[in-house]
Amino acid sequence: MDVLGDLIKQTRIERKLTQEELGDLIGVQKAQISRLENHTGNVTLSTILKVFSALKAKIKMQIELEGTSIQIA
Repeated sequence: MDVLGDLIKQTRIERKLTQEELGDLIGVQKAQISRLENHTGNVTLSTILKVFSALKAKIKMQIELEGTSIQIA
C-alpha cells in the first residue's frame, strides 16, 4: 500500500490539487485522502478507483491464481 499512497500523492500534486479538492471530487473528506497518502487505515478498491479516476489516471491490475490470470482495468 505504500507505493499506492505515494502514487496518489505524487499524481495529486502534479494535477495541482489539494487533499481537500481531491476529496471533494470523489465525495470524501480531506482526512480520508491524507490516510490514503500516508498509508494509514483501510481503503477499498472502489475508493482507489474513484481517486485515480478523479486524477484522470489509468489503472491496470492483474491478479494471478494458480495458472489463471485476471486483469482488472
